[in-house]
Amino acid sequence: MGIKEEILRRRTFAIISHPDAGKTTLTEKFLLYGGAVQLAGSVTARKNQRQSTSDWMELERKRGISISSTVLQFDYNGYRVNLLDTPGHQDFSEDTYRVLTAVDAVVMVIDAAKGIEKQTRKLFEVCRRRGIPIFTFMNKLDRPTKDPLELLDELEHVLGIQAHVMNFPLGTGFEFRGVFDRQEKRVHFFELTSGGAYKAPVTISDLSDPVVKDRLDDKTYAKLVEELEILDHAGSLFDVKAVREGKLTPVFFGSARNNFGVQLLLDRFLKYAGPPQPRMSNRTAVPLEHEKFSGFIFKIQANMDPRHRDRIAFVRVCSGKFERDMTVTHQRTGKKVRLSNASKLFGQSRETINEAYPGDIVGFVGQQNFGIGDTVTEDDEIIYNEIPHFPPEVFAMLQNPNPANFKKFREGLDQLLQEGVVQGLQRTNAAQRVPILAAVGPLQFEVVQYRLESEYGAESRLEQTEWKLLQWIDPAIHRELITENILPTGAALVQNGDDQLGILFTGDWGLNYFQEKNPSIGLSELPFTNGQSNGEWPEVT
Repeated sequence: MGIKEEILRRRTFAIISHPDAGKTTLTEKFLLYGGAVQLAGSVTARKNQRQSTSDWMELERKRGISISSTVLQFDYNGYRVNLLDTPGHQDFSEDTYRVLTAVDAVVMVIDAAKGIEKQTRKLFEVCRRRGIPIFTFMNKLDRPTKDPLELLDELEHVLGIQAHVMNFPLGTGFEFRGVFDRQEKRVHFFELTSGGAYKAPVTISDLSDPVVKDRLDDKTYAKLVEELEILDHAGSLFDVKAVREGKLTPVFFGSARNNFGVQLLLDRFLKYAGPPQPRMSNRTAVPLEHEKFSGFIFKIQANMDPRHRDRIAFVRVCSGKFERDMTVTHQRTGKKVRLSNASKLFGQSRETINEAYPGDIVGFVGQQNFGIGDTVTEDDEIIYNEIPHFPPEVFAMLQNPNPANFKKFREGLDQLLQEGVVQGLQRTNAAQRVPILAAVGPLQFEVVQYRLESEYGAESRLEQTEWKLLQWIDPAIHRELITENILPTGAALVQNGDDQLGILFTGDWGLNYFQEKNPSIGLSELPFTNGQSNGEWPEVT
């Protein structure tokens, strides 16, 4: 195949949801139906059952939640699928936001009993701002749920997006038997398998087939026919162009736990989601078939393989063809880098690859200078600015209680900061250099402490602080003007690893007082890049 054909068969997407909506379970079932695994695991598995493929970190298995984004790559029906499982918990949303820069579409999972939840709305808004196509999966139909038409109405009015029902449930809760495929006009009856570990046997019939009436009670059958007529007359028409522009969401009903409707979702998603889209460099779209390779780093993860102290940088290929051992420019440092040790990822596992194409996610091991957001390219004119920054909301000081382990503590913390697990700050005038951690949510601190001890053998002690806000100082302001003397009570002058100055405030009163007394000092809740506040997502067409 040529590069054009390779690009057309790529599908790169993420699964997003509110916690406990079934995101990781759906990920496992995609792998099952895609032939990537033979037995599906579950994040709530008992000790004698398989654990999920995507939740590889020990802390994830203990807590039963996704903490770190995972890349899972496999082939299915002629497609090369790059599936990114993301954390659902809001404390890890910054990792999810970064992952969304690397995908071309998302599957949004909604708990059909709860409807649209807070984190779902936040993630939806991020996708909308980037124009990412959204496919919706109403999950857990095997349990008591809201009325399906009520869920559709909520989807359209709460999220403000048109919806087209691709399949409709045959009953809900204990009466859930399968789905009606509105495109093929066929009924799919499913049978339960033990723990949902295997593909669900399916029987396909016409709606008018007497078998359908036999397997549904009269009330359920009559309600199904009536609601399908409502959708035919009042529902939004299916439009592939509107789907790919993020204006229309195809809606699927099913149960990820029992495998009901999963393959229908996977097949239709791959058909309609569309191939990779160009990324922007200096407000210009870089052609996918550009003769020179380019990509950007959206994630860094250390110690995925506990047998090695390795470090892997995840790169989204944006243009050209990647070939192992090729030499590229690392744009942030301007240095030439040889890209060896290239791998395709499948959760914790990896496999050496020799080539990759736009849309693929490639892992590079051992590149210590790579950072999140960096561009690697054969074309020195290309620089991607895809990674957004988000203001932290919680702050704590991390103490090393064992001076004998200072080297382990420092090396481990430096690695975790480079991964972007949390942000790291230092007070500019402190006698002791105690790290200040800044995060979106407090669970990120728990991850830091757990990983410091389990991966680096370094204990730590967390001290809460009274700081509530971080504001960055305009780099155009002379540093001589910035001293502790001009700060309100409780505020602190800090800097990050790039030597950018910021101020920690204990609340809005302190911030307002500082701005009133120092109107000439410009502040921003996000770091400045090239003299400007890095506060907006780049536009994507």
